[in-house]
Amino acid sequence: MDEREGSQRLRIIFESAGCTIADDAPLSLGARPGAGGAERIVTLDGWDEARRIGYEFITTDAGDRAEFTPEVVAELEAKMHAGELWVFLVDEADIPDPAVLERAAQRFLDALRARGVLP
Repeated sequence: MDEREGSQRLRIIFESAGCTIADDAPLSLGARPGAGGAERIVTLDGWDEARRIGYEFITTDAGDRAEFTPEVVAELEAKMHAGELWVFLVDEADIPDPAVLERAAQRFLDALRARGVLP
């Protein structure tokens, strides 16, 4: 499954859950430590600004590994832990077929429902 197909499937799943998705959306992670206050921005495959919910299907072909470094993933996880935003991050290496992607996305959305983030 390539970047386009994975992102399209995720868009359908997230919109079915009530999200309004913008494709290839920039997300500010705030000032980069030690970079003179320069802002760090990543581009998510899909993002609902109002709900602060999005997704990124990480693929080699799209060059996502250069952008979603362990440091960036840690920043996103810290923001999720603080309840500031919710991003479903999934690596193509962990997804053998579309059904696995769909189940993983549904589990993520179910967890957001359990937290009261989604109705």
